[in-house]
Amino acid sequence: PALPDEPWTPAYAPTAPAQGPRPVVAVAGGAAFTFAYAEHAELLTAAGAEVVVFDPLRDEKLPTGTAGLVIGGGFPEMYAPELSANEPLRRAVTELALSGAPVAAECAGLLYLARELDGKPMCGVLDAEARMSERLTLGYRQAVAVSDSPLAAAGTRLRGHEFHRTVLEPGAGPVPAWGMHQPERRVEGYVQRGVHASYLHTHWAASPEVARRFVEHCRAR
Repeated sequence: PALPDEPWTPAYAPTAPAQGPRPVVAVAGGAAFTFAYAEHAELLTAAGAEVVVFDPLRDEKLPTGTAGLVIGGGFPEMYAPELSANEPLRRAVTELALSGAPVAAECAGLLYLARELDGKPMCGVLDAEARMSERLTLGYRQAVAVSDSPLAAAGTRLRGHEFHRTVLEPGAGPVPAWGMHQPERRVEGYVQRGVHASYLHTHWAASPEVARRFVEHCRAR
């Protein structure tokens, strides 16, 4: 897909939360998913969600009433056997994603949604395989949303960073999540049904409308 060449400009301004029921947004935590910005949970709550943390290593069910799912960063490669062994939760995540519910997955979350990680079965939401590599991918990125998703409308520009020693094959789905110019021109990530999955870590405090849009999609379920 073509990537716009215009200078980056902020995507959003803060807005008041919509009125209505408070949908449950499940946020992955625990030892395998340790990298998360506290502001994400705060912004989701401010946007009208009830945020409930769960541990994919221990919990066999998603929180009751889960309408949306956020799986941030961490080190799932260190816990691949344990994550794989929790088949009930993997099935629950897959069913939620296939239902069209909003799912935001960054880096570790991307790997968890893949078909397998280092040969261990994961959720299988994405038709991709992940493995450890010797190469560190690290750097700040300016990204543009290639397609509409529960996180952003097509054309939205966000800043973020990549930090991982894993490789996902293929790195982009039929409908990619982001387009980038640096360090090379490429697309990456996956948008399918309500899933937005990518290696890119974004900080929603710089773009509060991301949380509001996500909660609105959850409320529409």
